[in-house]
Amino acid sequence: MGEDFEIQSAADWNDASRPKLMLYNLHYFDDLNSHGSIERRSWHTRLIDRWIDENPPASFTGWEPYPLSLRIVNWIKWVLAGGTLVGKACHSLAVQVRYLAENIEYHLLGNHLLSNAKALIFAGTFFSGLEADRWRNTGLELFLTQLREQVLHDGGHFELSPMYHSLVLEDVLDIINLLSTYLETTPPGAIQELRLTAASMLDWILTMCHPDGEIALFSDAAHGMAPSPTEIRAYAQRLGVGSMLVAQMNGVRQLGDSGYCRIQFGNAVLFTDIAKIGAKYLPGHGHADVLSFELSLFGRRFVVDSGTSEYGDRPERLRQKGTAAHNTVVVDGKDSSELWGGFRIAQRAHPFDARVLQSADNVAVSAAHDGYNRLAEKVTHRRMWTMSEHSLHIVDDLVGRGKHRLDLPLHFHPDFAARAGPANAFSLYAPDRTGTIVLRYDNQLEANIEPSTYHPRFGSSVPACKIVGRCHTVLPVRLQTIIEW
Repeated sequence: MGEDFEIQSAADWNDASRPKLMLYNLHYFDDLNSHGSIERRSWHTRLIDRWIDENPPASFTGWEPYPLSLRIVNWIKWVLAGGTLVGKACHSLAVQVRYLAENIEYHLLGNHLLSNAKALIFAGTFFSGLEADRWRNTGLELFLTQLREQVLHDGGHFELSPMYHSLVLEDVLDIINLLSTYLETTPPGAIQELRLTAASMLDWILTMCHPDGEIALFSDAAHGMAPSPTEIRAYAQRLGVGSMLVAQMNGVRQLGDSGYCRIQFGNAVLFTDIAKIGAKYLPGHGHADVLSFELSLFGRRFVVDSGTSEYGDRPERLRQKGTAAHNTVVVDGKDSSELWGGFRIAQRAHPFDARVLQSADNVAVSAAHDGYNRLAEKVTHRRMWTMSEHSLHIVDDLVGRGKHRLDLPLHFHPDFAARAGPANAFSLYAPDRTGTIVLRYDNQLEANIEPSTYHPRFGSSVPACKIVGRCHTVLPVRLQTIIEW
């Protein structure tokens, strides 16, 4: 979260002045299983006892099903790694599991429901008896059923966030690890099904990695909230789950069910976002970012999604989810999907007509969306990216009637500075490397360098720059943007 917070009294566990996500993290107990945690074992024991004393059953944040689920798993992992739960701590754990079993988040679904199921599997394996058997059986049936629904045919998690995909994949690997250790109580075929799912999910997340080894920041995503792809891959390999991908993925990897495409051509790696907002009934982690993109050049991030630094309903949360915070066209100052709140989306953009064309000299990806058809004068946005060894050409066709304001923002990694040149040309350069990258905006646009912020982690806001091209024009219109390196 990027913030230090000392719990001085029982009230601090549920301090309403703190962001909800920060309070959730206080109750997860992730530190029990972090690097070097064995050196803090006595402190962890005292902290567990304190949590029990200051968070009575069914009270406040710590007893909500999601933090409850993560804490149950973390306490059990801690014991399996050598920690000890005795007396009131062991009793408290059982009470927590009973409460969770009666409050499964069927109303929220998605990754929350998988976390609930995982906690029941862990608890049912940790404890013994008929009640424990019910927890384990309920959890495993729920986990497998939800995986079949939530994991798409291309291996992506249906909330379409690389960060949440990583968290779900870690859950799958944890269950494989647990069931492989306790084979005598594992239903036939369960481990093999989980292995196949994990392998597909592993290929997906490795596809969504920049050359720096970290995930693209589409939808709600941030670094440091889930294991890194490198850590996930190493964990999978220890469990005998391999990836079919090689370290350098030249060419095109199209994730058709998810709506993402990765193109590696020479020193450039392009990620195109032709994704839906998320599952039809679960759009909470989606952004109004259809037809956006990210671009790495020479091994470092260049054009970036501006990221996610917070949850909740504050204006900054809505700004980060809005279309202008991404690298796509904004029409009449509106978001391509209607954002009703931090986790609520009304009318949504639907991407369509996605195509990929390859030749010896370039790769072209094109698609359209109907998010601006809700305007009084309907507008359809169609975009084509054409990447060759030394350039990226972007063509935006805005089809409709009437006069409209168009904004085309491009957000750059903080490592890069921009300098304006003649005729809508800009030079972008990183102080620690020679040479520059040239950006050319369409002459129909008035383009300017503006301050921006980049949010690669929760609680983080890093000064950066963006270049925005603007115009008021009668549709239809075609706009061209060129990046050369």
